[in-house]
Amino acid sequence: MSTEILGGPSALPFGIAPTGFTRLMQTEGESAGASAAGAAGIPFTLSTLGTTSIEDVKKANPNGRNWFQLYVMRDREISYGLARRAAEAGFDTLQFTVDTPVAGARLRDKRNGFSIPPQLTLGTIINAIPRPWWWYDFLTTPKLEFASLSTTGGTVGELLNAAMDPTISYDDLDIIREIWPGKIVVKGVQNVEDSKRLIDAGVDGIILSNHGGRQLDRAPIPFRLLPEVVREVGKDATVMVDTGIMNGADIVASVALGAKFTLIGRAYLYGLMAGGREGVDRTIAILRSEIERTMQLLGVAALAELEPKHVTQLTRLMPLAGAPAEAVGGGAPRVRAVSGSSARAPKASATTKKESEARPKASAKS
Repeated sequence: MSTEILGGPSALPFGIAPTGFTRLMQTEGESAGASAAGAAGIPFTLSTLGTTSIEDVKKANPNGRNWFQLYVMRDREISYGLARRAAEAGFDTLQFTVDTPVAGARLRDKRNGFSIPPQLTLGTIINAIPRPWWWYDFLTTPKLEFASLSTTGGTVGELLNAAMDPTISYDDLDIIREIWPGKIVVKGVQNVEDSKRLIDAGVDGIILSNHGGRQLDRAPIPFRLLPEVVREVGKDATVMVDTGIMNGADIVASVALGAKFTLIGRAYLYGLMAGGREGVDRTIAILRSEIERTMQLLGVAALAELEPKHVTQLTRLMPLAGAPAEAVGGGAPRVRAVSGSSARAPKASATTKKESEARPKASAKS
């Protein structure tokens, strides 16, 4: 199941995706994820909104592959400085992120007090009362804050709106490419047009992602987009999938449809919350066993043998042809979000909320 991705090896066809607020889930945070990834021989990605520093992640995973996810800030020097620090620490791949020019509404974050530091509302206190270990960790471990940003107060949405720049463009990508000595991929691509333009521009790869459905909640599902993107950019281009990978069969299906690699976010955090480093180890082991079993049941001995014929994509909630403004999926209108200029960040076409939050809906067949 080993594979070659972005100039280096990975023991499995998936790595750990960038996640923010990670130590809020469990006190070991990114250190647990990075060390588990290193032990498993897969890449680990640190987020700009991570709660462990670039240098401490390197210490936790000194011999493994570390990647860095970069947001383009209003103050460009912050982004440039983070890229340089990650390069100096030996990170080999940079994920230039384009799906967050502004924050999504994230209403659940506001209701639940999801911020740094955590908002101890009546609801969160009641929820935490039967979990004394969380209180112990919260009160006895180092202060919870973003390791790469000096301003740490507020919800995710408030921080993103204050820090991010909606004028991000291909010019910014060119500048970062001059700074970054390693591989660079663009994360958050959501349509075929931008996929082709980026590959033609010479980036080392693209990551199809809708930010886990947490930005535009009607954004395209990467898994649905994958076959057309691969068909248009060519099978030799490095196309990866992030969003909705919750089972080893999802990884197998993605590879069968042309993805060179996948990234796990929520699945990794569930393991972290359940058991720290051991929980992340267990998550990776579960996914590995699910990949093995799925491939065995398909009669496939190697990843290279996987083909589109091994996957059946379901077609529920598809928009009506020729009626973009008509109701789709129980009355939700289909809308289309575009940027104002071709020089701006890649565009996203919108579908329905249920679709954007869903994991890949594919059934494997022999």
